[in-house]
Amino acid sequence: MAGNRKSQRIEPSFRGSGGRDDDDDFHVGAGDRVAGGGGGGRKGGRGKPAKPERPRRTSSRRRSSSGGFFGLFRRLFYWCVVLGIWGAIGVGGLVLYYGARMPSATSWSIPDRPPNVKILAVSGDIIANRGLTGGEALSLENMSPYIPQAVIAIEDRRFYSHFGVDPLGLARAMLTNVTTGRMVQGGSTLTQQLAKNMFLSPERTLERKVQEVLLAFWLEHKYSKDQILAMYLNRVFFGSNSYGVEAAARRYFNKSARDVNLGEAALLAGLLKAPSRLSPARDPEAAEARAQVVLGAMREEGYVTDNEIKSAMSQTPARAKSYWSGAQYYAADMVMAQLPGMIGDIKEDLVIDTTIDLDLEKKADETLSAMLDKDGAKSNASQAALVSIDGTGAIRALVGGRDYAESQFDRASKAKRQPGSAFKPFVYAAALEAGRSPLSVRNDAPVRIGNWTPENYDQKYRGEVTLASALANSLNTIAAQLVMEVGPGEVIKLARRLGIESDLQSNASIALGTSEVTLVELTSAYAPFMNGGYKATPHIIRRISTADGRVLYENTYDNPPRVLEPNIVSMMNGMMMRVITEGTGKNARIPGWPAAGKSGTTQSFRDALFVGYTSNLTTGVWFGNDDGKSMKKVTGGGLPAKAWGEFMTAAHAGLSPSPLFGTANGDPLQDPARAAPQEGGDQLFDIISRTLDTDERPAGNSGEAVATDQTGAVPLDDGLIPPADVGGERQTGTRRTTLFDFLVGG
Repeated sequence: MAGNRKSQRIEPSFRGSGGRDDDDDFHVGAGDRVAGGGGGGRKGGRGKPAKPERPRRTSSRRRSSSGGFFGLFRRLFYWCVVLGIWGAIGVGGLVLYYGARMPSATSWSIPDRPPNVKILAVSGDIIANRGLTGGEALSLENMSPYIPQAVIAIEDRRFYSHFGVDPLGLARAMLTNVTTGRMVQGGSTLTQQLAKNMFLSPERTLERKVQEVLLAFWLEHKYSKDQILAMYLNRVFFGSNSYGVEAAARRYFNKSARDVNLGEAALLAGLLKAPSRLSPARDPEAAEARAQVVLGAMREEGYVTDNEIKSAMSQTPARAKSYWSGAQYYAADMVMAQLPGMIGDIKEDLVIDTTIDLDLEKKADETLSAMLDKDGAKSNASQAALVSIDGTGAIRALVGGRDYAESQFDRASKAKRQPGSAFKPFVYAAALEAGRSPLSVRNDAPVRIGNWTPENYDQKYRGEVTLASALANSLNTIAAQLVMEVGPGEVIKLARRLGIESDLQSNASIALGTSEVTLVELTSAYAPFMNGGYKATPHIIRRISTADGRVLYENTYDNPPRVLEPNIVSMMNGMMMRVITEGTGKNARIPGWPAAGKSGTTQSFRDALFVGYTSNLTTGVWFGNDDGKSMKKVTGGGLPAKAWGEFMTAAHAGLSPSPLFGTANGDPLQDPARAAPQEGGDQLFDIISRTLDTDERPAGNSGEAVATDQTGAVPLDDGLIPPADVGGERQTGTRRTTLFDFLVGG
């Protein structure tokens, strides 16, 4: 029956996860109606709607629980995406902001590496590298293969696979630092480190880090991995003022990076973490411990085997001194002091060919060190110096002090001291030029010159003596008489001619060497007695070239001016030979070799010198103290003469003895009127001149004998022969033979 039909629709709507009864809403359709009576449509009364059926809580609770878990995941994912987008926007903004503060990328370029000066000995061996880096740049092919392997293993294992920034390495470093609670690892790649070292300041700021990343991308885009690695290894700081692997290898191991072994490479790579703290010069044990870590990393990367690791770990830890040590560094300092005056500012890598013989340098250093160690303390002598030159003036050995590591002051070329009686040969040579002879007789007796009364060393007088005997026994009274006879001015002129450049006082006491000179100039002024009367300008630089071989400067000194007549040289050689054979220089004898020289001792034994020569080398030796304190009766014929003899004996080992100039045909002192020696025997420069290209000799410097005036004095030459053209290219074709090349067999 239609009246009894009920059409009713109920839609419960639940809010919340579990539903709430008091908030249920009922929605009745427009066509629905509720009819009373029968059918149980209501219980309580007519016309009231039936109470809706309560929903099942179990199913609602199940849906709520399931939706909560996945909802949490969905919300987490959603917010991660949102935060990632905003983070990317923020990072992009920072990159754009800080990138805009940088110069345009089109203007970016690799800054020039500070120029290095490589100083070479005659043999081609390296004496030293000088410059801000302390070493030359090497390609990866030229350095030990262990070095790049060790650096990659410990610093950037994915160097050859990342694009300049290593996200995995950065994440690993962050995780390690968080778990340890302190900064243990860094996330920067080698490319980032190179960018920081070349372009940026060391300050730790967000701006610098962003710029570092941008520059790393640019480097990876512009250069190959090998180029980036080579630039890094040649610029990175290794401690102890060493930049680059070559400087570090020479600093710590006294060898080139070409020759570094596995253990040494591991030690160098280990320094990169803390160059100053881990330096072997400061803490050898810490450096070795870090090297062991590097070796382990290399094994993990497969660069080395267990046997190689075992061998490397058994090596003795490297121990380095606090400073460079070795007498050759005095020579390197001299080179660097002269370099600006020859080529101006140093703007590129240079190669300097010097005249130094490293074998002689080592012998000189060992001789002085042994002498000071043995007798220095008891003689109150704390320092010594030595310079040895050949007939051209080329410095073959230079020792500026007892220990370069302790004091870098060069006492051979910079310290000016009184030469004492070592100056007397110039007095006697001036007297010979004025017409005296070695057999001229003077009276050794008390002499008074104004208020000055010179006395002999032993305060004894011998009466009438020859000039040869007076020089051999270093009689002060005779030297003073000769100065007054020829005049102090003439003595000074002769000394200037022979090479003394320091100020000389024009007074009678110049006879006893009261004017201060350097050991280098005093020694070079003796060289004309050795070489036959030619100027021997002291020099240490032969050639200056760029790294690609372009010659900037070359000085051969192969056309020296004559400064003494051959007969004067011959007589002086005979006189000074007697100083060694029977006079004050007996301690300087060289078995089997004719030698000549002169000792010198200053007032109160403050300085003691011996300068002498053979037909091969002229050498000067000084002993004393930096503060000028007196030694304990050390004379020039004592420690200096002994050191001179030991060094010269070692320097001439294996060589055939040859006579001094003008002494081959007998004793030149027997005939005071003896003419110049005949050509062919001992005239060193006459022999050598025939090996040189005579067309290259400047006019007026042919090496011929210089005419003398009525007093017998030799006119002073107009000046030195200028060096080879500066800035010219190396000549091709027939190689020019120089005097220095002839002497050293080049």
